[in-house]
Amino acid sequence: MVIGDGAAGSAEGTVVNGGASLGDDTVLDDRVEATVESVDVLLIEDDPGDAFLAEELLADTALTTHITWVSTLKAARAHLTDFRGCVLLDLNLPDGHGLDLLREVLDTAPSAAVVVFTGLDDEHEGIAAGAQDYLVKGQVDGSLLARSLRYSLERRRADENARQLREARMRARENMRLERGLLPQVLLDSSPLSHRAYYRPGRKRALVGGDFYDAVEKDGTTHVIIGDVSGHGPDEAALGVSLRIAWRTLVMSGISEERVLPNLEELLATERAQEEMYATLCMTSLDTGSDRARVRSLGHPPPMIVKGGVAEEIQAVPQPPLGVFPVDQDEFTEVVLPRGVSLLFYTDGLVDAYDGGPPARLEVAGLRRLVNGVLGQGVALNNLPEHLVDEAERSNGGPLQDDVAMLLITHGEPE
Repeated sequence: MVIGDGAAGSAEGTVVNGGASLGDDTVLDDRVEATVESVDVLLIEDDPGDAFLAEELLADTALTTHITWVSTLKAARAHLTDFRGCVLLDLNLPDGHGLDLLREVLDTAPSAAVVVFTGLDDEHEGIAAGAQDYLVKGQVDGSLLARSLRYSLERRRADENARQLREARMRARENMRLERGLLPQVLLDSSPLSHRAYYRPGRKRALVGGDFYDAVEKDGTTHVIIGDVSGHGPDEAALGVSLRIAWRTLVMSGISEERVLPNLEELLATERAQEEMYATLCMTSLDTGSDRARVRSLGHPPPMIVKGGVAEEIQAVPQPPLGVFPVDQDEFTEVVLPRGVSLLFYTDGLVDAYDGGPPARLEVAGLRRLVNGVLGQGVALNNLPEHLVDEAERSNGGPLQDDVAMLLITHGEPE
């Protein structure tokens, strides 16, 4: 155990207990003791005698310690950042004193366990300030000191685990709230269209995505939208919620169909957290009593039309994603949607799956092949989304990286 100069002063050093040297020249016989746990200890003590005493007390126990001794707060600061062991702290230092000293140590080393080791007999005040334990010099033997260090470290780890659990639960609740905003109950009570909504989170579950969909019937026209905000995280999810709610508000307020997306783009420009954020989306509108739907695709894969058990791509006129260039409000593709025919809307988590392995992706053509393969197996149309994702995961060789949202819209009853 190297402690530097044994005389009074500010000598500092590093100590490893368990067969050690005292001072520069004195060597003790190795002790054969059961190792309970190895603990890194940062001893902040300005009195060399008290530092030597603490080291000696620990050397006589079964606890294996690696001790770094410093005599000032200034010297301690170089060790405290990212320190995850036990800090053994005297509250009377040349450059720090009392609870202010303790709070700085706690703030600088939030992952460490802190045990106050001082002559100040004020246990309750020390623990109330955040220390795991409070020991008074002259009232502690080696066994008590070792036990306090070990238990303090265990309590600190338990506190950290509890904190992480609380944060995980808070994130989960926040994700649920965001998903409820992204994936609403559609409003199709008066519409000739029926629907089946589906959502499956991807492997990046820690970061909620910005996939969203909605469908609303208003004044004899049914409007459907599906979209995806670029990126993953709370900013993207919040933007997706804002876009989805704004879209429903615009439709329900009776704004003309061709003005919905330009207005939505204005909102995106004001709400996005970074200038480079954008959204892809596809909007389709069908008048009640008509079999012709208007499809507007902004950087998003257009829906597939499913008729007679066969899926085909809709060749919609593409436009840039929302938030990249101004929307051409008069640009749309008209498709025939007779009764009994369905449209499959989906986000790019499906088409980004690997087509039997990297580097090739499914893309829209590969997804059409999967859809027709599933339908060819006799799977009911209403069960298509689950089977389609299962097939995409088999093609991908594992869970999909991105979230997948699907909306299966049928004109009347399926064929």
